[in-house]
Amino acid sequence: MQRFTSLLRTVLTVAVILGVLGAIYALWVRYQIEPLTRDGKVRADIVPIAPDISGLVTEVRVRDNEAVKQGQVLMVIDPSRYKIALDQANANLASARADLDEAIREDKRNHSMPDVVATESTEQGTAKVEKLRATVAQTQAARNLAALNLERTLVRAQVDGVVSNVGLLPGTYLTAGQGAMALVNNQSLRVEGYFEETKLPAIHVGDPASIYLMGVASEIRGHVQSIAGGIQDREREGSDAKLANVNPSFTWVRLAQRIPVRIAIDSVPPHVRLVPGQTASVEIHSRAGDVMVRRSLPW
Repeated sequence: MQRFTSLLRTVLTVAVILGVLGAIYALWVRYQIEPLTRDGKVRADIVPIAPDISGLVTEVRVRDNEAVKQGQVLMVIDPSRYKIALDQANANLASARADLDEAIREDKRNHSMPDVVATESTEQGTAKVEKLRATVAQTQAARNLAALNLERTLVRAQVDGVVSNVGLLPGTYLTAGQGAMALVNNQSLRVEGYFEETKLPAIHVGDPASIYLMGVASEIRGHVQSIAGGIQDREREGSDAKLANVNPSFTWVRLAQRIPVRIAIDSVPPHVRLVPGQTASVEIHSRAGDVMVRRSLPW
């Protein structure tokens, strides 16, 4: 009986040790071999909203974090001076056209009376017509520019999305190109996963991916869209016209570089909201066979 008890204790001890070693190996494979990263970010293209002309803001037609459609007016720049500029351009164009019409009539008369009008005067009249035609083209271009500037007093959304960081008030003077708010392009929402370079051999374009936002248990499905073509080499400095400035020291511990992998989003649960900047865990699955999705990820 005592011998049986001793044998049972030995078997149990060996089983526990093997279980612990198996768990350690499974964790090692999970976090060191399998293409899994907890370093992911929700990203989207941001369109800076800035006026193409300078002037006072007379209206702000959107609120912070409001969804907008492409072409929707976001704010209005005071159009008064641009209306005056357009009226002046129209007047200049009308004057130039009148001068051209008169010159054309004179040129026709000169050509119809070759015996009366000197050849030199006829040639000068023809040259005057060509010059006035160029003047009309210039005034027409100035008129088109004035009309464009007037139309640009309405600052519109270039894409569908959500406006953010709207703190603009009427009466603010904006110069051309000065940022007024940001527009998040909803169509460009994606996840960027930063995978260690040792895991790249297991990642291929088109592989399905599971995405888990921090604090959200629901799975977001996607697929690998692309892998970054290169990253910055922090160990090397210097421009093309100079010799490379390389760090002379080398440590025994080598840290794996993190390579960005773009994940296109295929489906999002109805109650999950994607906000650019959110933290996410990303797991890439092989397309060779059905892979069970692991839902319990430690944070």
